[in-house]
Amino acid sequence: MNRKLVCATAILSLFFAASSVRAGDDEADRRGSRWIATWTAAPMPGDSTFGADAPALANQTVRHIVHITAGGRRLRVKLSNVFGTRPLVIGSASVALQDAGPAIVPGSDHALTFGGSPAVTVFVGDEIFSDPIDLNLPTRATLAVSLYFAADTGLPGYHSASAESSYISEPGDFTDATTMPVEPGGQSTMQFAMSAVEVLPRDRVGVIVAVGDSTTVGFGSTVDATRTWPDQLFARLTPPYGRPSFAVVNAGIGCNRLLTFECGPSGLDRFDRDVLNIDGVTHVIAFFGVVDLGFPTVFGLPEQEVSAQQIIDGLRQLIVRAHRRGLPIFGATITPTGSAIFPNFWTPENEEKRQIVNRWIRTSRAFDGVVDFDKAVRDPSNPTQLLPAYSFDGIHMSDAGYQAMANAINLWFFARD
Repeated sequence: MNRKLVCATAILSLFFAASSVRAGDDEADRRGSRWIATWTAAPMPGDSTFGADAPALANQTVRHIVHITAGGRRLRVKLSNVFGTRPLVIGSASVALQDAGPAIVPGSDHALTFGGSPAVTVFVGDEIFSDPIDLNLPTRATLAVSLYFAADTGLPGYHSASAESSYISEPGDFTDATTMPVEPGGQSTMQFAMSAVEVLPRDRVGVIVAVGDSTTVGFGSTVDATRTWPDQLFARLTPPYGRPSFAVVNAGIGCNRLLTFECGPSGLDRFDRDVLNIDGVTHVIAFFGVVDLGFPTVFGLPEQEVSAQQIIDGLRQLIVRAHRRGLPIFGATITPTGSAIFPNFWTPENEEKRQIVNRWIRTSRAFDGVVDFDKAVRDPSNPTQLLPAYSFDGIHMSDAGYQAMANAINLWFFARD
């Protein structure tokens, strides 16, 4: 038999092998595992970014390319309409292994249902889960999750500027199509309605949630190459052929601020939903402050400028809320912006505030541990700037810069009993 055919058959049998007995939650507890998030996309309003709003969808399929971290033996997908403007009518949905681009591996697709139905309406403000699917999902799998938007979404809630692709189809339901016709300009880095993929792992697995702005999202990294700092932290924690002890999920939002609504709700406002309420969360890494400092000076908004003490007070609130849930939270220092391509992002006043916040993060012992991103990526000869090899635009990192950030995280933070 053709060797490639044998390998493909083996992969498919591992990926979508149906269980003869459905694993219930009681069995999951006996095995010491539980539902955990293995991928997330923090929701935001469709008019939250600069430039064009999120596109309205009607009679179209969106195929999301999803790079999960930890695998498992069951899967479910979380849909969110928290920030939508009208009910989302999902006519059908599926999950498959990605082949290349918008294509899926033939025979790997599996329909998703909601309360036994292939269709569901997600009302404004609601979030829902698909019914669980029994399967053997490998760690580091690349999935294609397809949603058919049967009715006009209006201005949809979405997640913007991720480091993962999605594809918007020509009119029609293509959730089960091996190849999907993509509308002109239909490749994007947005996710629509999807906020999480969860798995029931084979063993007890923790979840590290990384929360922050576009540097956490991974802007500037190679799209679909899993080169963000949360991705590369997962790679450090998990041997290529080993079973993971942790999933690492990304709760970043591009240009997000800790204190002010911009490009989505503030870090303070969304912390419970996007971090503390993530299923299976065991550890938090918070990286905020870059946009709080730079956004008002770039756009000439003095009324939105904040002090170092206000940022410190906001970080203290995150710490208190995480500790109330019994969760350790690690604070990341603010990275340099002196070589930013955006005029007035760096100012002497912003630099002074950055140094004050970083000094507090390093010395206050308010966090359970410090991640010194500043030290990891700054230019030793000019510490107000990023090391050129690590810089994408003077604020965001290259792939090498994101690797340096991941390398700066002390893995002992996540030591398990």
